Amino acid sequence: MDVPAGLVESGFFKLLGCRLHSLGDGVSQVALNLEPPLRNRGGKLHGGALFSLVDIAMGLACSSVHGFDQQSATIECKINYIRAVSDGEVMCTARVIHPGRRTLVVEAEVTQGDKLVAKAQGTFAVL
Repeated sequence: MDVPAGLVESGFFKLLGCRLHSLGDGVSQVALNLEPPLRNRGGKLHGGALFSLVDIAMGLACSSVHGFDQQSATIECKINYIRAVSDGEVMCTARVIHPGRRTLVVEAEVTQGDKLVAKAQGTFAVL
């Protein structure tokens, strides 16, 4: 999907250091490298940074379904943290599993290589 960077890369997207890997047909892939400001007190990738990555990827997957001319907003999201991340890059793949007219249901997986880091599911309202 050919979308101008300004529609994909919000200020928060840039602040976290996200990188768009792929986008289209209800699926997005967004990468994040563990940089020092994203570490928790234990030196691991902060859960809030990981959740933000998931929310960003899910929102982009929604936009690839309903179009970037229409907004959507997270109305609920549940995440399971499975594995701590000490260094390197993680990849979030988000997929719309229900593209309704008023709400979309999206699932996401965060991986590091072949290891599952987190799994999430959310609902987005079409505004």
